[in-house]
Amino acid sequence: MIRKAVFPVAGFGTRMLPVTKAVPKELLPIINRPAIEYVVDEALESGFDSLIFVISYGKEAILDYFDVDLGLKALLFDRKKEALLKMVEEIEKKVKTLSSVRQKVPEGLGHAVLVAERLVGKEPFAVLLGDDLVDAEEPCLKQMKERYIELSSQVENHSIIALEEVPMEEVSKYGIIEGERISENLIKIKRVVEKPAPEEAPSNLAIIGRYIFDSVLFEYLKRIPKRGGEYQLTDAIQLMIDAGYPVYGYFFKGKRLDTGNPKGYFKAILHYASKDQELKEILRAFLKELK
Repeated sequence: MIRKAVFPVAGFGTRMLPVTKAVPKELLPIINRPAIEYVVDEALESGFDSLIFVISYGKEAILDYFDVDLGLKALLFDRKKEALLKMVEEIEKKVKTLSSVRQKVPEGLGHAVLVAERLVGKEPFAVLLGDDLVDAEEPCLKQMKERYIELSSQVENHSIIALEEVPMEEVSKYGIIEGERISENLIKIKRVVEKPAPEEAPSNLAIIGRYIFDSVLFEYLKRIPKRGGEYQLTDAIQLMIDAGYPVYGYFFKGKRLDTGNPKGYFKAILHYASKDQELKEILRAFLKELK
């Protein structure tokens, strides 16, 4: 059974300063919904019903968004705002099992995942980054989960991570993999390099913010050294591979949108606006005015 999903949302969001000084980047709106809601919906639609948020000081608002607000509901009820009340209640009902744990010091993605160990236990689990959105007909994590289960009949203690081809000039922004393709959408990973220079990158195949890990990962997260003030998740993945634990890269179907930087955030807004016919017409009219 794979049912637990970890959301590392403790980071400062420095690429989106100054707004993230006061507002968690995961709550920045994509139209009228925060980015994190799109990611949570993906997890829920993929069959993950136990959600674990790794937060830090000032990030409690992310939990509050999915919690019950009796005061707001009473106000909307008294003012007969039925449509708005229904919308609020739908959000509150989404997450039935929500847990959180604090990452007191920002020591990297590897450390953020490690602090969730007690809540995850010995089960396989997913990790979803809150600023990576994937618009797909079938949720990206669901695609990965189905492939993970298929692989379970062939191998044990395996993990699977989402991959995407990126331009060579952008490889220094990602964890980059080297591996052997074993099917159209699957690669067995041999090596992982964190943010290499283009001339040192083994490929242009980048890891994006979707993972399903065997719980053995925690043992290797405890062994990695700190580099540049952080514990890198990719270092633990490499140790797992070196120890003989299979790690696969999966080419998902869908469009990934990085909301963690101003340009990517703007692109995500345009993407989702274009999916709404009314907003699309507004956008089209506005573009004509710019000419």
